[in-house]
Amino acid sequence: MIVGTAGHIDHGKTTLVRALTGVDTDRLKEEKARGISIELGYAYTPLEGGDVLGIIDVPGHERLIHTMVAGASGIDFALLAIAADDGVMPQTREHLAILELLGVSRGAVALTKVDRVDASRIPVALAEIEAALASTSLRGARIFPVTATDGDDPGTQELRRHLHETAAQYPIRRDQRLFRLAVDRVFTLSGHGTVATGTVFSGQVATGDTLAIMPSGTSVRVRNLHVQNRSAHSGRAGQRCAVNLAGVETTAIARGDWLADPRVFAPTTRIDVRLNLLALDGDHSRYLLSRTPLHVHLGTGHYVARVVPLEDTEVSPGASTRVQLVFDQPICATPGDRFIARDAQAIRTLGGGVVLDPAAPARKRRSAERLRWLSAVETSSCGGGVLPLLEAAPYGLKMSDLVRLTGLAAEDISLPEDSVTLDSGKERFVFQPLHWSALRDRVVVALLQFHSQVPDEPGPDIGRLRRIALPELPDTLWRALIGTLAHERVVIRSGPWLHLPEHVVALSAEDQVLAQKLQPLIAAGKFDPPWVRDLAARFQEPEARVREVLRKSVAQGRLYQVVHDLFYDRECIGELAAIITELARERGGVDAARCRDALGVGRKRTIQILEFFDRVGYTRRVKNAHVLRPDSGWRM
Repeated sequence: MIVGTAGHIDHGKTTLVRALTGVDTDRLKEEKARGISIELGYAYTPLEGGDVLGIIDVPGHERLIHTMVAGASGIDFALLAIAADDGVMPQTREHLAILELLGVSRGAVALTKVDRVDASRIPVALAEIEAALASTSLRGARIFPVTATDGDDPGTQELRRHLHETAAQYPIRRDQRLFRLAVDRVFTLSGHGTVATGTVFSGQVATGDTLAIMPSGTSVRVRNLHVQNRSAHSGRAGQRCAVNLAGVETTAIARGDWLADPRVFAPTTRIDVRLNLLALDGDHSRYLLSRTPLHVHLGTGHYVARVVPLEDTEVSPGASTRVQLVFDQPICATPGDRFIARDAQAIRTLGGGVVLDPAAPARKRRSAERLRWLSAVETSSCGGGVLPLLEAAPYGLKMSDLVRLTGLAAEDISLPEDSVTLDSGKERFVFQPLHWSALRDRVVVALLQFHSQVPDEPGPDIGRLRRIALPELPDTLWRALIGTLAHERVVIRSGPWLHLPEHVVALSAEDQVLAQKLQPLIAAGKFDPPWVRDLAARFQEPEARVREVLRKSVAQGRLYQVVHDLFYDRECIGELAAIITELARERGGVDAARCRDALGVGRKRTIQILEFFDRVGYTRRVKNAHVLRPDSGWRM
């Protein structure tokens, strides 16, 4: 169990910790000279069962709230110190609010300095404390009057017994999530190198493990471990660990960073959260408008962000609403993480909340679909599993995203039995069955419409079909979807073309004879083949019959129709594609003049050829140039 102190400055937190553990947590010269805590302090005391109780001592000064939050992040039990002579003070209330916003619901109160007041003051102070706690998560917490300067003080001894008994009964966290530790201190140890300390938020770590410093992504190896101030081979969630790191300088890691399994985080500058704005003493100046700057404390990090309301135009005191936080630097978070928000001057705590989605978008962030997704994330974070996520994801979810949303390794995620998985090679996607069926249906419907509109064409290429059917689908997922449909023969591949199985064009024996006569003449024409009327005159056939045979040849993939009644040989189109590709890559695009010079044909024919490649999806026109489409699956 990790205990964190809280309370107003000079209310005896450090003295209390020394009385409970024998450890003076003020280690800096300035702290000893000024008699106040400036940095986080750490103390450990053994328990009867062989475990160790860890205590984090935090500063109480209002200007050091950022340090207090870093220490309070990840604690299990709050030890609130309130001096009998002062009673409940401003920082007492702010620390109480922070503890509640961080989700700390277990704790005890030490009424310190009772030797400095008359006996009549004690019941008054106790009543003040009970009133202050009544509306907080620590209501009903036990209060211990203590004289911490006296090691034999009965109150201090009783408090120590209470902490030890509570720790002995505290359940071991059976956390199967991936490892992450919030770094709160970094130093160099002679003969060992870089050491980072912090509280383990989830998972387990062992000597020899490879971790990542996040958000930088620097890979490091665990050389040695100290857990709860003892040498150990492994550490787990809920424990304080000192991690001796190999392969990194001390300057490469700092408070606010995470040591984590590389799969846990993806750095981001936008997170969607549920923000709870405090309403204290009727202070209406705490309204938050769009783009209001905030100081945000997340994990052990301190950041600056701007708030963007997602449900209203502003956030009013006492409200609980969803907002997006936009940071000026990359950060890391997971759903369910708690945070504290303070005003732009970092003077007052305005509120706090819970991280919903750390992969928040910059566009369409207020759309109904996006808000439904955030509701699903909230439900999932509260024990709803992955089903709500899959139901709110019409295009499925990457397994890597599910890992980051749940904190679990892919093999530990419990998927619904009827879920559909799709392996794209680099990524594995998971779908709710109805969504998977809807995607398949949209592909089939798009092909049906295409065949109906242009029955003489063999079908679109993979890039063109995507733009028709599912332009919003990621390219990796789209190609995996088409691969699956092709494997199941729902869709047929004919070279670069895609078509439905029933879209088949057959030539009669007579048509085949005519096609064999027409094909060589068209091929011989290279970039300037004969028109239908010329071919019809050559073989004394009706133009309509020649046109029909050539269109059937197009459907079979032997020819391409560039414009009405002008057909090109397949090999010739391949040569044209190669020339256009080379020209486009030289300057990022090709215009009609350069293409005309390269092909040796007239300007009108050049424009017809370029427009053909635009039409089939090999290129697209941007102003006066034609640029290659990177998503085109059509290759000559």
